[in-house]
Amino acid sequence: MSDASAATSPAIIPPDATPMMAQYLEIKQAHPDCLLFYRMGDFYEMFFEDAVNAARTLDIALTKARPASWARTIPMCGVPVHSHESYLQRLIRQGFRVAICEQMEDPAEAKKRGSKSVVKRGVIRIVTPGTLTRTALLDSRAPTGWPAVAEAAGGLGLAWLELSTGELVVQPVERAGLGAALGRLDPQEVLVSEKLCQSPRPLRAVGRMEVPPDRAADSALRQRERAAAVAHPLRRRHAGRLRPVFPCRGGAAGALVAYVELTQKGRVPRLSPPRRLGPGAVMEIDAATRRNLELTRTLTGDRRGSLLATIDRTVTGAGARLLAAQLSAPLTNPAAIAKRPGHGCVRAERGAAARRPAARRCAAAPDLERALSRLTLGRGGPRDLAAVRDGLAQASAIRLLLNGHPGGPLPDGLGAVAKGLGEHSELVQQLTQALAPELPLLARDGGFIARDYSYALDELVTLRDESRRLIAGLQVKYAGIAGVPALKIKHNNVLGYHIEVTATHADKLMSEKGREVFMHRQTMANAVRFGTVELSDLERRISEAADKALAVELELFNDLVEEVTSRAEAIAQAAHALAALDVAASLAELAAERRYRRPVVDGSLAFSIKGGRHPVVEAVLDAGNAGPFVANDCDLASDNRLWLLTGPNMAGKSTFLRQNALIAVLAQMGSFVPAESAHIGVVDRLYSRVGAADDLARGRSTFMVEMVETAAILNQSGDRALVILDEIGRGTATFDGLSIAWACVEHLHDVNRCRALFATHYHELTMLAGKLPGLSCHTMRIKEWQGDVVFLHEVTAGAADRSYGIHVAKLAGLPGAVVGRAEEVLTILESGDQNAAIHRLAEDLPLFSAALKRPPPAPAASPAAPPEPSRVEEALKSIDPDSLTPRQALDELYRLRGLLS
Repeated sequence: MSDASAATSPAIIPPDATPMMAQYLEIKQAHPDCLLFYRMGDFYEMFFEDAVNAARTLDIALTKARPASWARTIPMCGVPVHSHESYLQRLIRQGFRVAICEQMEDPAEAKKRGSKSVVKRGVIRIVTPGTLTRTALLDSRAPTGWPAVAEAAGGLGLAWLELSTGELVVQPVERAGLGAALGRLDPQEVLVSEKLCQSPRPLRAVGRMEVPPDRAADSALRQRERAAAVAHPLRRRHAGRLRPVFPCRGGAAGALVAYVELTQKGRVPRLSPPRRLGPGAVMEIDAATRRNLELTRTLTGDRRGSLLATIDRTVTGAGARLLAAQLSAPLTNPAAIAKRPGHGCVRAERGAAARRPAARRCAAAPDLERALSRLTLGRGGPRDLAAVRDGLAQASAIRLLLNGHPGGPLPDGLGAVAKGLGEHSELVQQLTQALAPELPLLARDGGFIARDYSYALDELVTLRDESRRLIAGLQVKYAGIAGVPALKIKHNNVLGYHIEVTATHADKLMSEKGREVFMHRQTMANAVRFGTVELSDLERRISEAADKALAVELELFNDLVEEVTSRAEAIAQAAHALAALDVAASLAELAAERRYRRPVVDGSLAFSIKGGRHPVVEAVLDAGNAGPFVANDCDLASDNRLWLLTGPNMAGKSTFLRQNALIAVLAQMGSFVPAESAHIGVVDRLYSRVGAADDLARGRSTFMVEMVETAAILNQSGDRALVILDEIGRGTATFDGLSIAWACVEHLHDVNRCRALFATHYHELTMLAGKLPGLSCHTMRIKEWQGDVVFLHEVTAGAADRSYGIHVAKLAGLPGAVVGRAEEVLTILESGDQNAAIHRLAEDLPLFSAALKRPPPAPAASPAAPPEPSRVEEALKSIDPDSLTPRQALDELYRLRGLLS
């Protein structure tokens, strides 16, 4: 059999397999969809196809192994245990799932069973994108929501779990809204019920997301199906916890809990009581709109340059995650918005300038949420205990600051934060006394319990770390008893610790009195060696001290972990309160720094922005000292709810559209906004069709993507939606595009009746202002000066008379000949009589039936000055054809001919 054919693990265990390889194959067959990290000493080894895939992905050496008695070699590679997390992270990002297989016993125990016995091994956890908990594998400032989707009672149930913090949320979703809900969570992994897998239509929303390479997709699906099957008995176990919250959604939440138990091999972390998110509780923003508005990432996938990066002033990972979650899920209930650590809290914190810096310093606490999750999951270490200690200490300090520092009464939001911080002085004191100043990463490394915390441990540590001092003390003691100052205590591998004196002093230790203490062990030519019961006991205790000290430390560690987990709910509340305070202080800092104002958010249909600014563009301008951002108003009143915005390229239409959408998002997430004032009636759905992009992987051109996104907007928008559309119809022929844009404007006005900003280069659409009462025309102001165009970036009532596209082309560097020819063609096109056709179109949109004629080619060079008229031309000017008889006309013709000769 060739090496290539041996790359895949055998379906059955070959009879000639070594005990170790048989063990490996048995474990691998139980986890066929995972890369198996098989622990062998200081390395995690991989074999067969796992080795090939891992070596290619990690760019590490692929070697070959030939197990004893096998006639073939097999691929093999490995990664060091001490640095495996960096390799693990790369594999997870590439879509792999990894099963961690550890040695479950000491190799010495295996040897006791026989020379051919293999060390017991077992998979302790399965690592997937949604089950990451280790600090090294996580972005401390990014949420890791992990959703499950299940079908129940004719609808869909969505649940998501933040495994690293224990937060569990359930929500009913409509099938059409599944994509928007998943876009809000931006998950790396989605758990789908087996029933839903058999009905592909609802999964189109999942399919639009990035999926792992096909090498992992099929196996991931099989694993999810198994998780769904396992979930049924577990749902009964957790029914009292899940079903009262939302009866028909327990399936999705139950599957999540089951999948966690499956991947964590029976361990389930502390889970918060499930929180129900009702229908329509958050602003629905589909994935295309999130991408177009660059809420959390730019179009290139970077965090820098996004709205989140621009507004983030948080000082903790938990605060950054909460801010990101709130930005991704703006609320739709005005009362709930006011209670978020935003409007009211920001107002209070912005006014309390003396309190805010101190609050921000106190809020800079360790990541309590993730430390608590690791401890409850059994993966925590001494540093996680220290994080709990320091975080709770910070919580106490900030609670005193909020309750006692001057700065006015606390608003409801901050009052709830102060209450949630709680009282934890007893636990903080215990952890302070228990933990050493310097802590190892892992508990098994020992040395993390402070002195004087445990007498038994101190005694063992003394034996372990101060054996020389103890031996020196015994040496002084025995020298005094024997009366031999030269007595020494020595050590060798044969006798261990022993007493040695010269032969001349041996009689003193062998005397009757000496034999009560000393026992003769060995006589040599120049020295005699002795032992004592006390010395033998000390030697035994020293040799056992290290193991016993570690065992005692681990026992104390478990006690401390139990103490922490018994108070998990109170600690989790304090962690959330610290994160909320960090967000409130961050938004207050942002408002003070960037001159943001508190918006009015209510249940009306108003949308009135005075002096609105684009938060990201303004920040970039300020950072580059490029001048102030030009602010603009926007008032989408009921009789003015649809703005038709015209104007040239580069004048700022897209910026104006986006800034109003971003102001709505900021207002409903609980932040102040970049405007002089803002009154926003709650927006339940936000749609944006701005910019051009293709989807070649699914066979969609730029125009097709544009039409798909536009169709979603027109099919789903209601009167509470906010829609921004830019250049609809520009991706096809002129008359086709104008027809589509015309019909879209009418549909938005008559059917959707939503608040909308519609930017276009089709000036013909301005004719609709006389037909649609809710439509008003606005344009971007420009100024022409000495042949150049100056973009003022101001929005004003009216319509643009032309696009100035050729001017933009000139600025872009098109050759002068091309620019000149374009101007000539434009002059010819604009000379045609099209007004009648446009007026007919405004009354009833017919199909365009006329096409512009192509102008003749322009001459190669500019024509010379006209010559003087010839004699023939002068004669022709003097002839009046209408007064000539046929005979006279014939005579004139002969005369003209004669003039040519």
